[in-house]
Amino acid sequence: MTSVFEILLMILNIVQWIILAHIIMSWLINFQVLNLRQPIVAQIWLGLNRLLEPVYSRVRAILPNTPGLDLAPLIVLLVIYGLRIVVSNNMYSFS
Repeated sequence: MTSVFEILLMILNIVQWIILAHIIMSWLINFQVLNLRQPIVAQIWLGLNRLLEPVYSRVRAILPNTPGLDLAPLIVLLVIYGLRIVVSNNMYSFS
């Protein structure tokens, strides 16, 4: 059973890094460090958006409208951190 929890922690860790990469890439695009006309940048950006937009849209539906400020990635990261804490605290009680 411990293996299942370790796999779940690994998946949460991967999702956390994907969200952080999306956040950093959005900053770099907004500050014009990265250019979406470059094919590899555009492919990575579109891939990350397709992967994360279903999650973000559900969170945005709950959050109040804040123009110019997207809090969905922050909320998703907080949920992931919370899930990691719950899983790691309960991992050894199922041994």
